[in-house]
Amino acid sequence: MARMGCAWSSSRAVVVIFLLLLSCMLEIAAEFDPYRVLGVSRSASQGEIKKAYKQLVKEWHPDKNKNPEAEDMFIKVTKSYEILSNEEKRANYDRYGQTDENQQYGQAQQSFRHFHESFYFDESFFHFPFKGSRDFADNKYLLNYNQYINEVVPDSFRRPYLIKITSDLCFSCIHIEPIWKETVQEMEILGVGIGVVDVGFERRLANHLGAHRTPSILGVVNGKITFFHYAVVREHLRQFVEDLLPQRLVEKVTDRNYLEFLNNWHEYNKPHVLLFDQVATVPLLYKLTAFAYKDYVQFGYVDQGLTETANLLKKYNINTYAPTMLAFKENADSPADIIQSKVMKKQIIDEFISNNKFLLVPRLVNQKLFDELCPVKQFHRRRKYCVLLITGEEEVFAVGKKAFLSFASGNTKEVLRFAYVNQRQQQPLCDILLKDRDGPLPQVVILERRNAAGKVLYKPVMGGWNGSEEDKHLLTEQLDILQKDPSVLNYDAMLPELNNELASMFLIQWLYAAYDYLTQIGDEILHNNWREMMPLLSLIFSALFILFGTVIIQAFSDSSEDKQSKPKAKEAAKSEDGSPGSANTSSRPPKKNFVEVTELTDITYTSNLVKLRPGHINVVLVLTDSSKNILLSKFAKEVYSFTGSLTLHFSFLNVDKHSEWMDALLEFAQDVMRIDNDEDDAGHKVDYTGYVLALNGHKKYFCLFKPVYTGEDLDSKPSEESGAAAASRSRIGPREEQQGARKPVPRARSTSTLQIHHKLDRLGLWMERLMEGTLPRYYIPAWPGLEKITANK
Repeated sequence: MARMGCAWSSSRAVVVIFLLLLSCMLEIAAEFDPYRVLGVSRSASQGEIKKAYKQLVKEWHPDKNKNPEAEDMFIKVTKSYEILSNEEKRANYDRYGQTDENQQYGQAQQSFRHFHESFYFDESFFHFPFKGSRDFADNKYLLNYNQYINEVVPDSFRRPYLIKITSDLCFSCIHIEPIWKETVQEMEILGVGIGVVDVGFERRLANHLGAHRTPSILGVVNGKITFFHYAVVREHLRQFVEDLLPQRLVEKVTDRNYLEFLNNWHEYNKPHVLLFDQVATVPLLYKLTAFAYKDYVQFGYVDQGLTETANLLKKYNINTYAPTMLAFKENADSPADIIQSKVMKKQIIDEFISNNKFLLVPRLVNQKLFDELCPVKQFHRRRKYCVLLITGEEEVFAVGKKAFLSFASGNTKEVLRFAYVNQRQQQPLCDILLKDRDGPLPQVVILERRNAAGKVLYKPVMGGWNGSEEDKHLLTEQLDILQKDPSVLNYDAMLPELNNELASMFLIQWLYAAYDYLTQIGDEILHNNWREMMPLLSLIFSALFILFGTVIIQAFSDSSEDKQSKPKAKEAAKSEDGSPGSANTSSRPPKKNFVEVTELTDITYTSNLVKLRPGHINVVLVLTDSSKNILLSKFAKEVYSFTGSLTLHFSFLNVDKHSEWMDALLEFAQDVMRIDNDEDDAGHKVDYTGYVLALNGHKKYFCLFKPVYTGEDLDSKPSEESGAAAASRSRIGPREEQQGARKPVPRARSTSTLQIHHKLDRLGLWMERLMEGTLPRYYIPAWPGLEKITANK
């Protein structure tokens, strides 16, 4: 009985605890009301719900609100918005009070499981939103605009950067967060730079990067931005980083090309590093290392699994069970350094490359190499002495270079650096160091740099350098004395900046960079982002279509103008001939397909002038019976280029029939006609032949063209149209000048003796000014009636 009582009491205690837990869960579930959390009514619209959510999520965000309850409140706000922003979830909650869409609605017998699972769902949900869409671990990678410009962009020339664009209100960012964390952990170990841009705080940087949506992932290499367009998978991100790097960083080396690869150290002035490994593709870590040290070292890769590399493995006694790295300098037969490790880590490789960045005796080809090889003295214990061989490029100096290299290879002192310069390439430097020394090349100079401005202390080694044992002994003595007494450097000078001997290779480097860029653009067009490239492609093809269409239209228009110019030239020649036959055959107006010119008579007067449509102008040529054919031909040629305008009409007026109409019209242009009246003598009447009128029937004004004086009087000042004489001076040709010299004609008779076919020489320019609207206008109260004053001939 005691045992049964004990069992009963213990089971009762379990039931009590269970009931307490259940009541707590029911209470929690009952307390959670998304409408109350967001502070909106049950009839609130989606706009009101969204507005309330944005305000509350900013107020309770844990990064901005230090209240201990901020995290819990932020969770509730986010959960409430998730339910109410989805119409199906909202309807389920309104109908059943459920917040989990996976429940069977309306089954009261499952209420316990419903509340339990609802509580569990809330618990699982609590793990991601309270940190926002951006994980707190990303805070150390956050970038601002100044950081990006001053740090990331310069550093992107040494390593690629992987940057994520996110925001606090980005729920899609949550899905990529686990993959992003794994990728960051892997890439950061390899040396890839990581960055995170929060659009809510760094809108300027996001616009600069061209990131207009979240989440986005992009890469930066050499200051160039490339967007990631594939599915966010770890393998895709890894391949994306690899594709960011230039193509020719690492050369594949086999038995056939290893000697050529190792022996071009003289051309590139760099050491060479070979990596031996079992994998067929070059490891990403090795590519990243090659990118970081591309200015110092040439990199090659040997696939140990190929039969084409068997001799190479045998020659250098490579252990195939672990990756091996060899560093070669001036001697291709023997590596200068070697490391071997089953796990090649970045720190090990960086240390290995840093210790082998320079040749034993590199050539000083630019100021950057000089600064790194011979740094400025900072402390007494860290001073560096540079032993410089000044030599020539000819083959006769090869023995001295080889001896200098042999001497440098035996050096074990860290304070000494050896280098050589070609006098022809670095003439200003050599002139200063060899000042007042007439000895032949090569020469050896020991120097120490004192400041970055170029000040050095130096001492030339007496006797020059021939590579003999005596020269080596003398140089060894000088170096021993220098380490004991630095004051032996008794000369000082200011060195100029070194010439950049690699500038000639800029074109090749630019071509390689252009090739990489075009390859990447082609890859993006063919595989990645059609949607983003479509506007650019549309613009390019539109421009090409317009250009091609313009060329075709221009070609056809030129051919048609050439065909029409031939009959015009023939007709003009016949008109200028003046023969009776030509006058008879050309007595009719020009053909309709050339220029349509109608005669202004009392029948056509109303339609062509008085009732002319608004905006239309009738250009009227004034002629006589005797000058009709010649002037009409000339008139047609001058106005042909303006026939495309729909507002211009062309007519002619016979002044033999309507001279009184001309007198009545030109009374309103007295300032123009006063010149002709002053020139008339003995009652001579004004000759209107060759005048051209531009008549605007609707607005009741006209513009006047007067014939050009062609140069019978050298002192005269011909004018193109009245009121604009200064803008239309005619030039006197040499032929007309000679005729004027032989036959002087009084000014008063210049118009009557003017050759008829030259009267309209300046009409084309006058027509251009008419179209521009810059001609003077003469307004009249009403058009004179043509039928009332027509004289019977």
